[in-house]
Amino acid sequence: MVMSVEEIEAAMIEKATKSPKPQLYVKDFYKCDPDSKPRVIKNIANGLVKKGELMFWSSGSTTMYARPDRIKNEEGAEGIN
Repeated sequence: MVMSVEEIEAAMIEKATKSPKPQLYVKDFYKCDPDSKPRVIKNIANGLVKKGELMFWSSGSTTMYARPDRIKNEEGAEGIN
């Protein structure tokens, strides 16, 4: 079954919100729609960053995605600047 972009976005937001770890690799979102190509998932994730639903988080060597409210909770009241 082909999912719409809106359905994939909702699944990705839900995964980022409910995941035990606050930061996720883009590959973690591939399971949200196994029928979509990885590039499509990455483009949707980047679109969610532009909308403010997700944000980039960097460990220094790898860029990950996270919900802004979860990062603030993990990193303290100030969050990541």
